[in-house]
Amino acid sequence: MPNPTAAMLVIGDEILSGRTRDANLYHLAGQLTARGIDLKEVRVVSDDAPAIVAAVKALSAGFDHVFTSGGIGPTHDDITADCIAEAFDTPIGIRDDARALLAAHYERTGRELNAARLRMARIPDGAALIDNPVSVAPGFTIGNVHVMAGVPSVFEAMVASVLPGLTGGAPLISESLRVDKGEGDIAETLTSISTTYTDLSIGCYPFQENGRYGANVVLRGSDPARVTAARTALVRALEALA
Repeated sequence: MPNPTAAMLVIGDEILSGRTRDANLYHLAGQLTARGIDLKEVRVVSDDAPAIVAAVKALSAGFDHVFTSGGIGPTHDDITADCIAEAFDTPIGIRDDARALLAAHYERTGRELNAARLRMARIPDGAALIDNPVSVAPGFTIGNVHVMAGVPSVFEAMVASVLPGLTGGAPLISESLRVDKGEGDIAETLTSISTTYTDLSIGCYPFQENGRYGANVVLRGSDPARVTAARTALVRALEALA
């Protein structure tokens, strides 16, 4: 059986403007790979409601899981929860369980649970809360969409809360080989190997070092024996070029 598939939707003007460097994609991709869930697509959209709704609908229909980051905080531009509710055609309002979590947290910290902070307790009907051990304000899952904060430490904690409940497949195994030849010199060899090992992903990533060209070849697959066999075949083929 093929591995489950996933997509990520990154939400925020600050990402598209270059003001903030996204770290959540890197973390999620690694966690999903280890879980045997194949991340197939990533989209970045601005804080624009129609764009968010359209992206959620498209990705939810196309993949087994969708992970969103950003836009569930207390400020006016945090519109993700409302957009998710619209995408699933369901009402949204302050949930008692989410409100209780926030009330206890702000009482412990001696801060006021004001109207702005209560926005973080607005959850679409039918959603399940995602635990947030870092700052308490929950994310939520509705259908196959997991809605998470954009702050990296909180996003990572939410991913850790969600993944144990998801069914994965065979984790991807990867092996890397450094080749001190330019891409053009090894292209035909790589084509031959990739034709033989069609069940593997074979990537070539060039570099320049001290005026010389080279490439790192990465072989990925779910069967360790096949990955090792392909690497061995590649090494032998490259030796024949010397």
